[in-house]
Amino acid sequence: MSIHHTCFIAGHARLPQGMAAQSIFNSLTITAEVDKRYGVIIEASCTLATDHGRQMINDILKGISIKEGVEEAASLIEHHYRGKATNALIAALKDLQRQYLSLKEEIQPS
Repeated sequence: MSIHHTCFIAGHARLPQGMAAQSIFNSLTITAEVDKRYGVIIEASCTLATDHGRQMINDILKGISIKEGVEEAASLIEHHYRGKATNALIAALKDLQRQYLSLKEEIQPS
């Protein structure tokens, strides 16, 4: 896909106490390359402490459209990720969607 049709956005949330990633980061971040028109996540990453956790979140989010909502993605995270960061991941995902919607408003023709 051409870079002209995608954007890079980030969503942030606070990490819960007692997580390995908290010793490195104060917040959890999900970054994603997103198709501008359809809101489909092309690639995603996050600041979980392990490569395996980051890959799992990419696998869950890849191909999901955040244009209309994040309920499907949040449900997939709740079902497939069983860790202390579940709520932070969902909050960061909601922030990611807010960033996408904000971008969409900026690029809409007047």
